[in-house]
Amino acid sequence: MRSTMLRRFGGVLAFAAIAAAVGGCPKEQPSDTAGGGPAGGGGGAAGKQLTIAVMPKGTKHQFWQAVKAGADQACKEENCTVDWAGPANEGSINDQVNLVETKITGKVDGIVLAATDATALNKPLLDAKAKGIPVVTIDSGVTDKDASLAYIATDNVEGGRRAAEALAKAMGEKGKVGLLIFQKGSASSDDRQKGFEEGIKKYPGIQLVSTLEANDPQKATETTLNMLTAHPEITGIFAANEPNGVGSANALKQKGLAGKVKLVAYDSSTEEIKALQDGIIQATIVQDPFQMGYKGVKTVLNAIRKKPISEKFINSGMTVVTKDNLNTPDVQKLVNPSK
Repeated sequence: MRSTMLRRFGGVLAFAAIAAAVGGCPKEQPSDTAGGGPAGGGGGAAGKQLTIAVMPKGTKHQFWQAVKAGADQACKEENCTVDWAGPANEGSINDQVNLVETKITGKVDGIVLAATDATALNKPLLDAKAKGIPVVTIDSGVTDKDASLAYIATDNVEGGRRAAEALAKAMGEKGKVGLLIFQKGSASSDDRQKGFEEGIKKYPGIQLVSTLEANDPQKATETTLNMLTAHPEITGIFAANEPNGVGSANALKQKGLAGKVKLVAYDSSTEEIKALQDGIIQATIVQDPFQMGYKGVKTVLNAIRKKPISEKFINSGMTVVTKDNLNTPDVQKLVNPSK
């Protein structure tokens, strides 16, 4: 009997020893006080890797691909995931609204968005905020300042003014000009138009005679040709975004007017830089889309981690690029952000 009891007691001790070896003692989990989650876990609770929806106006043009490169770099540094989604066409306001609603339903952790329309995106962004999803706008913002924690963009009014100055200089401060905007109601388009109109008024020898709208290279080519047919006296054009810059350059080349009609563009696609080198474009206002994507993700992550966001507007910067400064190191970093 005694030996049987000893065997049973020994078995209990052995089981307890095995359980202790397997389970171990409870360990204190490391925490990131800023992010509410483990260090290196993307800032989410319990090591959850955060997903940030980065939503441009469109995905085709090099400008937006540079935004994506910046967002990807930020997430690489922060161990988060970029959910890249934009409408097929930059004018597709309803498509972007639907995409935002889909991302809210999918419970992304944050949203970085370039708004196709300054008012139509107010409600979906406010809905995101109500569900605890922080939003940062880039490039083109919204009218409701409560819908976005911060706005990261070029000072587009100033960009329009700088375009007016560059065009006036190229034209010898006299002549008639045309303006090619890309979308009424889009904050960036409206601001560039406002700045250009303000800037060109400073030159009494220059008259703005035509303002038309286009938003892809083919349409911009056709629109520029129509503008020149209606106003053959035009000797200067400001094309306010990348597809319009490419399309206007194509139109001037087709008409044999390269260098005769001065052209100032916006952005720095491969086609635009080639046109600058060939003397079709005299200057282009180059933004820093890489920084928009990079700072957009970083700012959203700060919001998720309950860090203060001190600046409501973050200027991502711009440079007037001409043949004279194109090959300088600083400009090359802007026009070739991936290198």
